[in-house]
Amino acid sequence: MAKIKPQSGSPYPLGSHYDGQGVNFAIFSAHAQKVELCLFDNTGIEEISRFEITECDNNIWHIYLPNIAPGQVYGYRVYGPYKPEEGHRFNPNKLLLDPYGKKLVGKLIWHKALFGYDIDSPDKDLSFNELDSAPYVPKSVVVADDYDWSDDVRPDTPFEDTVVYETHLRGYTKLHPKVPDAKRGTFAGFNNKSVLGYLHWLGVSAVEFLPVHAFFGNRHKKGFVKDNYWGYESFSFFAPEQNYMAGNDLSEIKDMVKAMHKQGLEVFLDVVYNHTGEGNQLGPTICYRGIDNASYYCLNKENKRYYYDSTGCGASFNLENPFVLKLVMDSLRYWYEEMHVDGFRFDLATTLCRVNTEFKQECGFLYAVKQDPVLCHAKLIAEPWDVGYGGYQVGAFMSGWAEWNDKFRDVVRRFWKGDEGQVSGLASRIAGSSDAFNHSNRNIWSSVNFVTAHDGFCIRDLVSYNQKHNLANNEDNRDGTDSNWSWNSGVEGETDNSVIMDNRLNRMKAMFSTLLLSFGTPMLVAGDELGHTNLGNNNPYCQDNAITWLNWEGLNRVDRRLAHFVKKMLRLRKNLHIFERKKFFTGFPFDKSKIKDITWYKETGAEMTTLDWNDPHRKSLAYSVYSGKKYVFCILNANAKDMNWQLPDIDKKYVWKLAFDSSEKFMAKTAVCSNQKITVPSWSVLLFEIEK
Repeated sequence: MAKIKPQSGSPYPLGSHYDGQGVNFAIFSAHAQKVELCLFDNTGIEEISRFEITECDNNIWHIYLPNIAPGQVYGYRVYGPYKPEEGHRFNPNKLLLDPYGKKLVGKLIWHKALFGYDIDSPDKDLSFNELDSAPYVPKSVVVADDYDWSDDVRPDTPFEDTVVYETHLRGYTKLHPKVPDAKRGTFAGFNNKSVLGYLHWLGVSAVEFLPVHAFFGNRHKKGFVKDNYWGYESFSFFAPEQNYMAGNDLSEIKDMVKAMHKQGLEVFLDVVYNHTGEGNQLGPTICYRGIDNASYYCLNKENKRYYYDSTGCGASFNLENPFVLKLVMDSLRYWYEEMHVDGFRFDLATTLCRVNTEFKQECGFLYAVKQDPVLCHAKLIAEPWDVGYGGYQVGAFMSGWAEWNDKFRDVVRRFWKGDEGQVSGLASRIAGSSDAFNHSNRNIWSSVNFVTAHDGFCIRDLVSYNQKHNLANNEDNRDGTDSNWSWNSGVEGETDNSVIMDNRLNRMKAMFSTLLLSFGTPMLVAGDELGHTNLGNNNPYCQDNAITWLNWEGLNRVDRRLAHFVKKMLRLRKNLHIFERKKFFTGFPFDKSKIKDITWYKETGAEMTTLDWNDPHRKSLAYSVYSGKKYVFCILNANAKDMNWQLPDIDKKYVWKLAFDSSEKFMAKTAVCSNQKITVPSWSVLLFEIEK
């Protein structure tokens, strides 16, 4: 490399920025005493130059190197006090990633040199490790954004029309027969006509990927104890996970996003800004800890050697620091503007909103997002809880946000399990959970309704297992929740008993039906519609194998029927045009017809009374929804036997047309009349359209 004469450069933009003649490097550290920029060859193996950064403005260290181009590999060494008791863990022997680095090269090799302390010392993190970590860590790469987005059109699906499809990027295509072997489990593999064609055929509107920020998966292959499959341990909030790249070009991701947009699919990312993969005081030093531990992480006020942790993952990321908050906001804008993703699901979002360890709606993060002129166009979904004090905050986020609603999950599971006393709770969830979300002029789509998610039983296991079976995780079955609200229908696990199999299928279809005939934003989990099983494992976070990979070629006739059933339900939901509403129900007449916007009925044809709502033995429920243009009537029967049902005595001019039967066993004619008696099959959902 020719001799480079460094210049002072600019503190902004942060990260590495190519201007056509050279590269500006800028990095934040409030407590560093010295910062060095290290340049490497294209492989990231050999260090070729090192420059001391002498300019520091407002805690941003910056330098400009002329004649440096995209593709340049680099990292930082940051000097300062190593005083864990004071919150400082600087160690220049550790080569550090650029927090704003958009691309990485090289693999992470788990070695004791990664740690700022001597792992063999009895003093643990109070000791100092002089081993050089450079041979064992990935390095950042300078990139240029020259992708042609000119023909890309975002679907811009209204939130009230959104149906989310949560999936794992790698696991979705790892066994897909139409995806070439070299591309399976990657962005390029997902960008396959067969894959995207199926999603378009199914009828979902948005694909939500589990974390794709670099988290260095497949750790056990590098001497680590377990795989990191789900990806909830981000080391970078800009660079993608290398294992998800078929090649070495970021255009692979952009090509996928553009192709998904052409299919009418929005792209959501599950983002993990609440903690990083560096963990607690015994974790490695790869980025933030070595750059400025006291700024990037929330420290224990009584002893700064330790961390405040509301995540259960070691240390909470410190969004109360303006530079850390800026990092998160810049990351979101980067993925929205430069990568064209359409929305974000925020893992453990409560942690992002803590002020002095307490959740506050009046926090910097929510305010920053609220006023941002870019992110106001993105769809924002919160996981509204963490494991800290006061962490459960379902319904507490601002207008404009949607939130995961675990109350919906639990009551739907319990109702279709056959538990008593679930009817009143189910009604609230079906109607959009106004008790949680009807405030501050929020919309009914604020409730993200789900029965299953990546965390917990998939739907097939929900009807096949009474207990979790997590021994494969090597934690003696202690991990994963015990509150699954599942029922195996009589036999634990797989069976060829036709009666049990029929019951399981009926209950799966009933849960799908309840989800898609409820108000709010429905979320499906990839593979549920195909009858995928995790073999009873309700916490497969470390199972990067056939337990979690979708077995496309192994689908049987029942699995394919289930996929067609879900497709039919999604089409019905869209065509009914009653789920497009934004506002919550009032329970009052909608117009001059004097028909209420929503009404709840029991099997006698009469409206539900307080006594009926409080009846613990009731396992059935019906509701009608009137929108002025559409009038529908839905019955849910979680009894183990068929039941007689008297339809309400509505104007005789109305004709009831059967639009849907989850059990496919309804024996009446397709058209019935008001006040008529019908037989509702056990474990079923019936939907009628009422027309004059």
